[in-house]
Amino acid sequence: MADKLQRELSNRHIQLIAIGGAIGTGLFLGAGASIHLAGPSILLTYVIVGFILFMFMRAMGEILLSNLGFKSFGDIAHHHINPMAGFMVGWTYWLTWIISGMAEVTAVAKYVSYWYPQIPNWITAAFTILVLVALNLFSAKLFGELEFWLALIKVITIFALIGVGIVMVIFAMKTQYGPAKVSNIWEYGGFFPNGVSGFLMSFQMAIFSFIGIELIGITAGETQNPHKTIPQAINNVPFRILIFYIGSLAVIMAVVPWHKLNPEESPYVKLFGLIGIPFAAGIINFVVLTAAASSCNSGIFANSRTLFGLAGRKQGPAFLHKTNKNGVPFYAILLTCGLLSIAVVLNAIFKDATKVFVQITTFSTVLNIMIWTCIMIAYLGFVKRNPELHEESKFKMPGGKYTAYGILVFFAFIFVVLLINSSTRYAVLFAPVWAIILVIMYQKYKKESEKAKIEMDEEDRELQNSEAE
Repeated sequence: MADKLQRELSNRHIQLIAIGGAIGTGLFLGAGASIHLAGPSILLTYVIVGFILFMFMRAMGEILLSNLGFKSFGDIAHHHINPMAGFMVGWTYWLTWIISGMAEVTAVAKYVSYWYPQIPNWITAAFTILVLVALNLFSAKLFGELEFWLALIKVITIFALIGVGIVMVIFAMKTQYGPAKVSNIWEYGGFFPNGVSGFLMSFQMAIFSFIGIELIGITAGETQNPHKTIPQAINNVPFRILIFYIGSLAVIMAVVPWHKLNPEESPYVKLFGLIGIPFAAGIINFVVLTAAASSCNSGIFANSRTLFGLAGRKQGPAFLHKTNKNGVPFYAILLTCGLLSIAVVLNAIFKDATKVFVQITTFSTVLNIMIWTCIMIAYLGFVKRNPELHEESKFKMPGGKYTAYGILVFFAFIFVVLLINSSTRYAVLFAPVWAIILVIMYQKYKKESEKAKIEMDEEDRELQNSEAE
């Protein structure tokens, strides 16, 4: 149907997209730095962050299932806060994925050069973008299929690592670091070896690892059975965090004492190397390559749907609301990939473009937390203005508005941590500048956007009345 997204994502697609969103390159490559910073207390950090983000996902799920017309986070903010909030959330989410996408394309090129150093990074980056744009133009189902297999690679790798680590601990296998044993986790300086400051600073790194977990919200508009698959995917989040983050890191620290891990190296490579797998580095390189490709693929999907939603609310160019015969917003995909191609140019100009993007991605993380904050404010607006929908919801967030206030306090704490840290402070200070730019941009779309909201509210009332009858 013209200018309408198709529901082609099945339950298995959504479940693996949810897993893929929760396991990023931040885990595989950033775990060493996280452990170095906090020691064994990184496990508690992930428990706390995981719990907060699970509650956040429950709130998001409740909103999405209250109105299946929502296609993006901008739709949620537009409807439950105001049109300007929808505009700001939509374009901010778009910017975060453009920045992340360019970084991930560059990362793919870097990982490919591990095997083929003679191929210039810009050629690999260009080829990656062309492949992903082609796959995304066909159908949402193809996107889901690609994400399914890319996520599966990550899942198998982590399960293999946990299995190997448990066997080493059970048989107390000896390495150059001594026998593998559970007490290795806390024997060297206790649970908080770097004190409270190390523990608190680890929160920002844990948050970085979870960027992308909210992607389930973007898939809701193209899910075949959202009332079944969305709750299922969200309710499995704690289990995934327990296994993939806490489980794998606990196993690593039981085999290799935390202070022996190099913060510059992946602890996953270290563990595979200890059991005598000669091509351990090659395995992890392949896994992080697929993780980066998966993240970029998700970014193209998320950005194209975000632009589609912005255009539908009269907050962006109208042509971005066009879909092809497969129900895919092709102009939005082409524009997204066109902007990602800036990464190709930068890789051609700079010898090591990776360092450039490592700095820039901090902006993306700060902006993402701002979006999460806006979604929680939207949830409070939803509970206040739609008490009957909240009461009738079969997928309520436990604690309702009180939990929402607690989550907002936690996000405020993260902003303070980011502001204190000199390496992330500049990104926090950039956020108000970006907000001012958006307020100026909004003036162009203000009149049409407010008119569109009135029309949407009328459509929602008619839909609710027809369902009540």
